Amino acid sequence: MINFRKLSLIFKDRQIRNKILITFFLLAIFRLAANIPVPGVNLENLKRMFLENQFLGLLNVFVGGALSNLSIVMLGVGPYITATIILQLLTMIFPQLEELYKEGGEEGRQKFNQYARILTVPLAFLEGYGMLNLFVNQNIISFSSSYHLLTSLITITAGSVFLMWLGELITENGVGNGISLLILAGILARTPVEVRSFLLKWDVANLPSYILFFASSILIIVCVVFVNEAKRNIPISYVKRVRGNKIYGGVSTYLPLNVNPAGVIPIIFALSVLLFPTMVANLLQGLNNPTILEASKSVVNFLQNQWVHGTLFFILVFAFTFFYTLVTFEPKTISENLQKVGGFIPGVRPGEQTSLFLQKILNNVLYIGATFLGVIAVLPSIVQGITKVAEFQFLIGGTSLLIVVSVILETWRALEAEIEMKEYD
Repeated sequence: MINFRKLSLIFKDRQIRNKILITFFLLAIFRLAANIPVPGVNLENLKRMFLENQFLGLLNVFVGGALSNLSIVMLGVGPYITATIILQLLTMIFPQLEELYKEGGEEGRQKFNQYARILTVPLAFLEGYGMLNLFVNQNIISFSSSYHLLTSLITITAGSVFLMWLGELITENGVGNGISLLILAGILARTPVEVRSFLLKWDVANLPSYILFFASSILIIVCVVFVNEAKRNIPISYVKRVRGNKIYGGVSTYLPLNVNPAGVIPIIFALSVLLFPTMVANLLQGLNNPTILEASKSVVNFLQNQWVHGTLFFILVFAFTFFYTLVTFEPKTISENLQKVGGFIPGVRPGEQTSLFLQKILNNVLYIGATFLGVIAVLPSIVQGITKVAEFQFLIGGTSLLIVVSVILETWRALEAEIEMKEYD
């Protein structure tokens, strides 16, 4: 429930107001860049390709509509997210990298993020070449020379790095997670276009399907809010300590574990992983080897199959929910911190037993959260198959709705934290 007193504080406090204005200003710069196209684009062929290719439509949502314009930021923040995933996976292979990420403190996290930024550049270059090669094969864009191709590649690589920088600026100087907000801004920016398209294609004969589709969307919103806000409260007690004439501790509180602690990150990670092989396959289609060309086409067709895509999407979202939580949530650290301040879980021994107990509870909760995320991710395809309504798929599809609602809730929590800090001051 929105507290109107907190809302009034947002407008009264200069520092919070400036953070919000900075966030909107940086998002406006992103939307401006998303409408600057790469030279030499055949707009008619581009529109036709997006109407015929569901996969590209999903990718366009992920990069904030920049791909449908073939803009200089057409890759979005995808390369940066992919680089982050690769490095986090490598923490499970290389102990030094895991130690840097988990035990290196703030300095270690900064080094880890720096590695991700460096890896973003070659990934953006490869993905950019793959996408440009795909559009060249579809007669959507043409290059007069290798120099023209190289300059376009450098431009869209720089565009991806620029968005990464914008996202970090928002995180540091604005409100909320910058990368998530960039994706949110892209989805919301396409809303007027999708509404117009829907109204132009309105057919009274499809009214029952429209009603079912909108009812499904409302149900998705309710479920997303419910699961994102759901928590498993673990009781925590503190021992009494006497210092001089004062008694400390002896109180009880709760340690809240979110049913979906990973938020929208698994969806974004899963999309990145699904998109990367297709981009690599498109990259390989530029080679003259017939065997490689045939193999790359087979990979693209396989991944674009609706059943294959839906199954892989569900599995990846489910797996990344556990993986991301495993990387970011450390029961051992929480157990040690509780022990240091004299806290304990009633009926559970401090130390290792507490750590194992927290891990068990977290795993039980995660099965619910991961299953929910996976179902919401593939729900658009299911609903579209039942209702035969495709016009609003990307506007109110489960993936888009999940991202929009989750990011809004996450940003509001960040804003509440800023307000509470001011109230404490």
